[in-house]
Amino acid sequence: MKKSLLIIPFLTLLQLGQPANAQVPEKPVVEMAQDDLGNVTDAFQEHFFEALKQKAIENYDKAIDALVQALALKPDEPVVYLELGKNFNALRQYSQASVYLEKGRKAAPQNQGMLEELYTTYYQNKEFDRALPVVKDLAKLNSAFAEDLVNLYIENEKFDEALALLDSLDQTKGSSTYRESLRRQVYARTNNVEAQISDLQENIDDNPQDEKDYLNLIFVYSENGQIKEAYATAKELLKVNPESQLVHLALYKFYIADKEPEKAVNSMEILLGSDQIDEVTKYQALNDFLIYVTETPSLEEDLIRLVEVFSEKENNRKVFKQLGTFFLEKGNKELALDYFTTALENEKDDFGLFKEVINLMAEAGNYEQVKSLSQQALEIFPTQAWLFLMTGTAEIRLKEFKKAETSLQEGLDYLIDDPETEKQFYRQLAEAYKGMNEMQKASEALKKAENLEK
Repeated sequence: MKKSLLIIPFLTLLQLGQPANAQVPEKPVVEMAQDDLGNVTDAFQEHFFEALKQKAIENYDKAIDALVQALALKPDEPVVYLELGKNFNALRQYSQASVYLEKGRKAAPQNQGMLEELYTTYYQNKEFDRALPVVKDLAKLNSAFAEDLVNLYIENEKFDEALALLDSLDQTKGSSTYRESLRRQVYARTNNVEAQISDLQENIDDNPQDEKDYLNLIFVYSENGQIKEAYATAKELLKVNPESQLVHLALYKFYIADKEPEKAVNSMEILLGSDQIDEVTKYQALNDFLIYVTETPSLEEDLIRLVEVFSEKENNRKVFKQLGTFFLEKGNKELALDYFTTALENEKDDFGLFKEVINLMAEAGNYEQVKSLSQQALEIFPTQAWLFLMTGTAEIRLKEFKKAETSLQEGLDYLIDDPETEKQFYRQLAEAYKGMNEMQKASEALKKAENLEK
C-alpha cells in the first residue's frame, strides 16, 4: 500500500511563516471582466474608468473617490467593490478594504478574484481567523489553494485539521517538500514529542501496512535527535513493505552516515526514479549525494549515472551545471566543459553559465567555438562587454584582426567602471593592431593599458 507522504530527516526545508501561496507557483486570478458591467449609465462608466486610470498611475485616493461616485449610481455592482478593495489594500487600509470586499463577496460569492483579494487583505492584516473561511471557499474553486488552507489551519491552531489535510494532499498529489515543511511546523507548534511518538507507534500497531505512520515516526525521531530509533523504524518499514519508495528519502541519509556507499547508491536510484517524490526533493537529495561523493571519489561514476536518471525522469538538465561545478573544482576541466555545455542547452538565460563554457573553451584553445558561442550569447546579452572581449580575443587567435578591432571597440562602449577588464580590452586591441601592422595604434593601446595598471 503506497501513500505519498514525504519524510526527509535533516533536510533543509523551505522558509515558514509566510502565506502558503508565496511558496507555490503563482495561481491564476479570476477577475471580473471590466466589460461585464451590465446595464450602466454613461456617468457610471465615466467614474469607473477614471478610477482604473487613477489606479494605474498609483493615485489610489483619487481612484477611491471615483469608485465611490460610481457605487452611488450602481450600489450592487461587484466589480466596484473589488476595485475599492484593491485600492484600499494598496494604501494598506485593510479594514476599509475588507468592508467593501465582504460586500462584493455577498454579491458574487463564487468569484475567485474577489476571494483572493479578500484573502490577501485578511492575511496582510494578520486576521487569520477571518481568512480561514475565505480560503476554504477558494480551495473549493481551485485546489491550488489547499496548501494555503493548511497554513491557515496552523495559524488558527487547528492542528488536527492541518495534519488531516496534509495527509489527504500527499495521497492525492504526491509528496511535496513544502507540505513537509508545514507538517514540521505543526509538530513544532504542538511541542509534545513523546505524545506524537506514542500516537504514531499505536497507529503502526493497529495498521502495520500503512507506511504513512512509519514515515511520520521517522521524521519525528530524526527531528528529536533520536537517529538510531529513526533508522530502526526505516528498516522496519522496509521489512513490512520492501517495495516502499518513500522510505529511501530517509535511508539514503542513514546509509551515507554509516558509510555504506552501495546501499546509499541503491536508495538514491530508487528515489530519483520514483513518481511519488517531487522534483525539488529529488534535486536536494542529489545535492546531498554530490557532497558525499566529494569525500568518496570512487562513487563518481555512480554520481554521473544518477544525474542521468534524474535528468531523464524529470526532464531537468539544470543539474548538469552542478555536476560541471563539481568536476571543475576537482580539476577535471574536460568533463566540466561537457556538463556545462549540456546544462547550457536549456539554460540560455544564465550568463554565468555562458562564462564558464566560454572560459573553458578558451583554455582548451577552441577559438572557433569561443567566437561562435560568444556571438550567440550577445544575442541574449547584447550589452555584456565581456562577451565582446572574448569575441575579439578569439578573432585575434583566428587572425581575423580587423573583425577583432571592431568587436573590441564596440565592447569598450559598454564598459562601465571596470579598469581590470578595460585593461584587457586595450591589450587585445594592441594585439589586433600588431596583426594589421599598425604599430602606432598598437603602441597607443598598450600605453592606455599601462596607465590603467598604474
